[in-house]
Amino acid sequence: MNNNLKKIIKSLSQRFDEESKDTFVSVYLNRRDDSNFLKRRIHVCESLLDKDEKKNFQSTIEKITSFLDKNHENDIALFASDKHDFFMWTSLPTTINNALIVDSSPYIRPLARIVDEWESFTLVLLNSHQAKIFSINLGKADQEKHLSSDIMNKHKKGGWSQARFQRIRKGAIHDFFSEVIEYLTHNVTNQIILAGPGTAKTQFNDLLPQHLAEQVVDVIDVDIDDEQQSIKQSLSIISEKEERRSEHAVTQLKQEILKNGLAVYGYDETLTAAQNGQIDVLIVQKDYQLKGCLCEHCQILKAGPVKECPVCGGSTTEADMIEEIIEFAQRTDATIEFTDDEEISHLGHIGGLLRYKISS
Repeated sequence: MNNNLKKIIKSLSQRFDEESKDTFVSVYLNRRDDSNFLKRRIHVCESLLDKDEKKNFQSTIEKITSFLDKNHENDIALFASDKHDFFMWTSLPTTINNALIVDSSPYIRPLARIVDEWESFTLVLLNSHQAKIFSINLGKADQEKHLSSDIMNKHKKGGWSQARFQRIRKGAIHDFFSEVIEYLTHNVTNQIILAGPGTAKTQFNDLLPQHLAEQVVDVIDVDIDDEQQSIKQSLSIISEKEERRSEHAVTQLKQEILKNGLAVYGYDETLTAAQNGQIDVLIVQKDYQLKGCLCEHCQILKAGPVKECPVCGGSTTEADMIEEIIEFAQRTDATIEFTDDEEISHLGHIGGLLRYKISS
């Protein structure tokens, strides 16, 4: 099981049944909630599937329930298909709503939203002689490294002069900071928060090479022994940064639309851009749902209850249109931003900033 959610989402987005059959089962489970949820959903889904789909569903559910009997994590997501010999699961960092979805591909929207709301970062908690480095991924903190140096803090009478002592001590601190910087250079590629008491963290920040300095998003004052407070405060900072980033994305979208620039909005335009791999940032209104249909023959997607494909006249199956756009976006490494900004609702609830524009 891979705990890197971005890699998991990318892998899941590339899984789909070309025959448009409902062969993938996605389960989001919060065990603290309704204990009978899974049983009820399984019963309902069985009653609605045709003979072939039902057979695959039942064998897939057997694998899922067998796994759940052995694994007791409270918040978990599972994706499986017996027909495609596929099974993937991941623990989740936050409480989620229970869901069981049967579709032609794994249902990834809840995972995409978790990644958007829980950015990973590195917390460097340090003073002049000690550094605790935490990797914080999806709200969970793991201490990756603890560096320390035996640096004298007091000048004893006799021997060295006070000035010489301060020069030696300053050099020792500089060497220690260089050791920490060396570790960060080779091991950290994401955003950084510096924390600690006094002026040491500011002095350390001033020594950072440009590539690391650009990764620092904030510097906070905390007791070096208060690790939990440092982590809590850092998570709050990153959460606020994400909110500002979502707001900025909506502002950018509006500006690009006003100048007829690199932007699309509304379902039809956004779907086409996602299918073409044009979208750089996909912006989705939180919790917005749009039902539509997928042609079983030519894979054309249309919003609304379309019984016959407008291209080939073939039969269609129901589809979650926002989920389909998210999957296209994930396949082409687009960033996905979920937002509560009312402006996006005026633009059709979904839009995208483009990598390039196709001339009409």
